[in-house]
Amino acid sequence: MTNRRSFLAAAAGGAFWLQARGQDGPPRAAKRDMIVRSVRPQDLEMPISGFSDYITPAEHFFVRTHVYAPEVRLSQWRLKVEGEVSSPLTLTMEDLRALPAVEVTSVLECAGNGRSFYNPTVAGIQWTNGAAGNGRWRGARLADVLRKAGVKANAAHILFDGADAPLGEMADFRRTIPIRKALDANTLLAYELNGEALPVQHGYPLRAVAPGWAGDSWVKWVVGIGVLDKESDGWWMKNAYRHPGKPVAPGSAMAQEAMRPLESLRVKSVIATPADGSQIEAGKPAAIRGVAWSGEGGPVVNVDVSVDGGRSWRAARLISPATRYGWRQWEFGWTPPAEGYYTVLARARDLSGDSQPLVQEWNPSGYLWNVAARAGVTAVGRNAPQPSQTAAGASPSAAPEPLKAHCEVCHELDVIQQQRLTRAQWDRELNKMSGWMPANRPLSQAERQTILDYLSSNFGPRP
Repeated sequence: MTNRRSFLAAAAGGAFWLQARGQDGPPRAAKRDMIVRSVRPQDLEMPISGFSDYITPAEHFFVRTHVYAPEVRLSQWRLKVEGEVSSPLTLTMEDLRALPAVEVTSVLECAGNGRSFYNPTVAGIQWTNGAAGNGRWRGARLADVLRKAGVKANAAHILFDGADAPLGEMADFRRTIPIRKALDANTLLAYELNGEALPVQHGYPLRAVAPGWAGDSWVKWVVGIGVLDKESDGWWMKNAYRHPGKPVAPGSAMAQEAMRPLESLRVKSVIATPADGSQIEAGKPAAIRGVAWSGEGGPVVNVDVSVDGGRSWRAARLISPATRYGWRQWEFGWTPPAEGYYTVLARARDLSGDSQPLVQEWNPSGYLWNVAARAGVTAVGRNAPQPSQTAAGASPSAAPEPLKAHCEVCHELDVIQQQRLTRAQWDRELNKMSGWMPANRPLSQAERQTILDYLSSNFGPRP
């Protein structure tokens, strides 16, 4: 028999059941070969091999959830549009489908994609590269819905509200986008992904699609649209998904009010093959392949590749068409001249002229990682032995009861165990999380000290 955690991990990382798509119940994507970052709430990362696809299949599309996915019944679902409008609306899915349908190919990328690469480390889900995917999103233009409601002249921001429920005392996840982005012809209220109804993990029956912007603006399970005369002052706008907008000293703390909400993604590339740490044969032709994308800077127009650690660069061949928000596949032919270790780099440039940096600027939340992609490759002789597997690191000591009692109410220990934070960072995380605990489960000072001691001693910074 398997325990509950083993069952959930197998379901998340192996294959979810594919629920029959009826007219009322939500469909589920059968997730396969995913990297499990969190079982509950669910966070799944696409493996590096997924970047070999131009369109990311639903079964490989990453999943990011702050809370548990709601079970929405289409027969009961309604979309309300209210606020600074002349004609508040209540729409059914049939009403939305009666509007002109638009399809946009766009990369969806979590703002924290690449967070695990930051040094000093920062708190949050420790994504590597795979919290990104390129999808075909189909739905109604948000602008058409807003025009139908009669947006007033003082409208400044659009607030999205989903059907998901917050955990404990956590604030409801609601985000705003400025009216200029809302009225863009490519901003959608999407009901399909890759020609199929949205899976529940990706927002069934409706999600916001803000092409070129980080995933925090792509609110899922949308049931409400509020037209505001200013940016929302809710917790998730004032205290999360904010960026300094300038270089800051690594490891420094910043007040949230000193930062600004995330908007556009940055130009970025990923090396799909060869994988970092892999072996290839010296003297034998090889292909270096990957993808590159950008945000509001326009499509990627150039990818340069270096096989000598950045001393020299040559242009890769772009092998997929340029779209404004989709990624571009690229390829570079290379024959390693001799046995040895090679540092392969890829650096993309978009239509605006912006290119990837060679050194990443640090920020307190680990957002928008976009340094030039890197893969370390060893060229070996034809009969060289395969590398052996390295031994796993030492297991952490058993979690104390206060941590189990308070933290596992909302999530599994996997969320904690991937973090590598300083004691001061763990202290800040405890302050945030204890504020979300139910009022009838307060954390005593003794319990807090026990948890802090355990976290800082078992999950300190990486060497």
